[in-house]
Amino acid sequence: MSEFKYLTLEKRGHVAVVTFSNPPVNFLGPEPLGEYSRLLQRLDDDVDCRAIVLAAQGKVFCAGADFSGAIRELEDGGSPFDALDEFYAQAMTLFDIGTPMVAAVQGAAIGAGLGLTLVADFRVASLDTTFSANFTRLGFHPGFGLTETLPRLVGAHHAELLFYTGRRIKGDEAARLGLVTKLVASEDVLEEAIALAMEIASSAPLAVRDTRATLRGQLAARVREANARELQLQTAEMRTQDFREGIAASLERREPRFTGL
Repeated sequence: MSEFKYLTLEKRGHVAVVTFSNPPVNFLGPEPLGEYSRLLQRLDDDVDCRAIVLAAQGKVFCAGADFSGAIRELEDGGSPFDALDEFYAQAMTLFDIGTPMVAAVQGAAIGAGLGLTLVADFRVASLDTTFSANFTRLGFHPGFGLTETLPRLVGAHHAELLFYTGRRIKGDEAARLGLVTKLVASEDVLEEAIALAMEIASSAPLAVRDTRATLRGQLAARVREANARELQLQTAEMRTQDFREGIAASLERREPRFTGL
């Protein structure tokens, strides 16, 4: 595992626990997503691996993508969009994995971090866990295929509310919406996620994978199609004053003052 800077792997029987670490708040970027893509594909090809747990070190599951660099690129006359293309190209490969996944979500899963949890089939969280599709609060369109994956899970009405407001919801509300599969004590999130993965792994592996493929249908293709539109709109909106204001407000921990420009 020395080839991976951001991920560690632990095997528990037929369950693989993949742990992400990018202190202090586990921001995602093209490089960590590239590692996810390579490692999950390797596990998907391993007949001994029947379920995967996505976990993270520290107090935050994933605070999203770090867009502060995009602002600097724009201010310097450069373009952040090549990195954004690579970011989503890597992210979309995660939906090709055929092995069932459980996300152990502690702390917060924000923006792209929420998107990462929806790569998994199930999410274990606590009352302290926070979820947010905060894109519009940053001044741009949702991404990571969330316009396909979130409505599929919680329904169009609830997804619209989460997208339009960018509000943060705690674990109990997320469970009521169907976003969280199992709500447990914060100290039990990882072990309960592993227990669920082990329960899945105890079933016939070929039957589980085939059933999953049937239920998901063309999900990976639909997510890619949704993400292509998301990327087009994000690219346009990253050139706006509202995007600069949204990122600045986030970094300064204040309310954004959007103008529609």
